[in-house]
Amino acid sequence: MKTTELKQKLDEIFGQSNVQTRIFFSPGRVNLIGEHTDYNGGYVFPCALDFGTHLVIRENDQNVYRFATTNFEQKAEIEVSNNLPKVSNHWYNYPMAVIDQFNKKGNSFHGLDFLFSGKIPNGAGLSSSASIETVTAYALNELFGMKYDLWELIKLSQKAENEFIGVNCGIMDQFAVTMGKENHALFLNCATLDYEAIPLIMDGHKLIISNTNSRRGLTDSKYNERRSECEAAVEMLNEKKQIENLSALNYAEFMSMKELVSDPIVFRRAKHVISENNRVLNAIEALKNNELVKFGELMNQSHDSLRDDYEVTGTELDTLVEEARKLEGVLGSRMTGAGFGGCTVSLIKEEIIEDFKIKVGKAYFDRTGLVPEFYVAAVGDGIKEV
Repeated sequence: MKTTELKQKLDEIFGQSNVQTRIFFSPGRVNLIGEHTDYNGGYVFPCALDFGTHLVIRENDQNVYRFATTNFEQKAEIEVSNNLPKVSNHWYNYPMAVIDQFNKKGNSFHGLDFLFSGKIPNGAGLSSSASIETVTAYALNELFGMKYDLWELIKLSQKAENEFIGVNCGIMDQFAVTMGKENHALFLNCATLDYEAIPLIMDGHKLIISNTNSRRGLTDSKYNERRSECEAAVEMLNEKKQIENLSALNYAEFMSMKELVSDPIVFRRAKHVISENNRVLNAIEALKNNELVKFGELMNQSHDSLRDDYEVTGTELDTLVEEARKLEGVLGSRMTGAGFGGCTVSLIKEEIIEDFKIKVGKAYFDRTGLVPEFYVAAVGDGIKEV
């Protein structure tokens, strides 16, 4: 929808008002390499997409938070309170989680109308939740002149998901959608929060996102389970060397201490994280040297590690990756996001885009009975007021 249409929709849902209406935007994101490393203090390499979530917001005089979206029929009206309730698994828990964090910082709001309009497929692993959280945080910060900087808003949004939603996510998603830069990917050290914008020079190649259209039903529980397994590995390794997280070790150090990790499942989880950090560093070096074939090979290695050692892929993601890799002109393909459904990202030659969609789409349907969706990824800017 255009901005004028969004404002009209807000009036249609909540009634007309003379109060100023403002519109904000936060993109989706795709992670090119570096998966399940962020909550382990490691390296990630995401980029913001050119589609995401718009938020139309204005104050009301009814002392209620009113939530609506153009994506679902479901609406909500929640009384303003410093102790907001989590309401089952409804989508509006995400903006309420952000309001809850502002409340905990001593901020208070009166009535507000929220209309969200998202173009990020739900459950696709392209960070629809982080997009909603950050656009809410940014809009409230601007609307009430609270003067939190972007990093404070990123951390607040992450904490909202950790505490209110109950998903122990790392900081990558909120960071990527806030700090995104057009035609650049962001290399982030999640331990220090140092980051660098790396130009994406594709030289006749494109990134294509393939959506399994398989809902990620196990994600939250399995995500928290993987985090616990990584924490168990740290505890075992601390018998020999005091470390805060797995990313404090390089691969050679880890392998020299591997006998300490007695549980074979925990060992594989740790092996993925530490080897993935190394792949991120090598991938960025390859990109800077314009070695796209090497970059693609590292994408492939990343997926294989996520499949075999971290076990977060599943039939649908593996099928899309397998079929993509069969085509000449595909340099690399891997799952992106938390896993268990969602999307893959592939680096392919520009001239095979249509061929890719047809052949991978047909093979995927034949094997799974599901119809995938494909998005040619344009890399956009981060959060902003429209």
